[in-house]
Amino acid sequence: MTRQTPHPLALRRRDWLLGTAAGLTGFGQAQAADAAPLPIFDAHLHYSHDAWETLPPKDAIALLRKAGLKRAMVSSSSDEGTQMLFAEAPDLIIPSLRPYRQRGELSTWMHDATVVGMLEQRLAKYRYAAIGEYHIYGKDADLPVIRKVVGLAKKHRIFLHSHSDADAIERQFQQDPSARILWAHSGFDAPDKVGAMLARFPNLWCDLAFRSDHATMGRIDPNWRKVFIAYPDRFVVGTDTFTPERWYYIGEHANWTRTWLTGLPTEVVERIAYRNGEALFASLLKA
Repeated sequence: MTRQTPHPLALRRRDWLLGTAAGLTGFGQAQAADAAPLPIFDAHLHYSHDAWETLPPKDAIALLRKAGLKRAMVSSSSDEGTQMLFAEAPDLIIPSLRPYRQRGELSTWMHDATVVGMLEQRLAKYRYAAIGEYHIYGKDADLPVIRKVVGLAKKHRIFLHSHSDADAIERQFQQDPSARILWAHSGFDAPDKVGAMLARFPNLWCDLAFRSDHATMGRIDPNWRKVFIAYPDRFVVGTDTFTPERWYYIGEHANWTRTWLTGLPTEVVERIAYRNGEALFASLLKA
């Protein structure tokens, strides 16, 4: 099957990632020579229908293992992609249930009442660590569908992986103060805002997928450093394979993550790299 042409945004992000990785080659070689690579828990991956059409499950798992991932939390459009990967490597894949059955539902799912039934059916059939990643902003977080999603997460005692602005995060906590939310792409906000949200909501964690401003060529921005030091157990990293082409840069992203983390104390490095993800999500799938 012919590979799809990458979206322009994907190309820009790819170019940034490759440029950063190229600038850090020396570090990666030195690290490889001295010791095994730092394990990485990647908390933000997708294996959607257009990915599995071009990258079979065995090949996808091989890419994850080659990148040195300890675990990978995966959600997909549709969930069949996640289940294929989990069947291939249950020791590696942590399933998250996305409310999208195919691409193109990002801005409509919260108005589709049938989504709730689909989620209920999948939750009855399979085990998940979270619902998401889903996109919801502002007052849309109060719509009936998202309220039911928050209720499902509470019922099944799993996380919500919410790609949202701070307003929507707050609204979901208002619906369920005991909710556990992973704030997707939280680094899109300023570090002081992220820190304030973490201080306000003890059950909020942050994924750092697609952020470049907290670290430049391995040197962490001082404002982000303060937040990481203050809340070392509240961050995880992620690649976000939002297009099929992104799968081929998981290794580069893992190496870049290992590099910028070296600017932090060893305990914080290990927590953000993999220990937080293991503590939060892997435990939910244990018998």
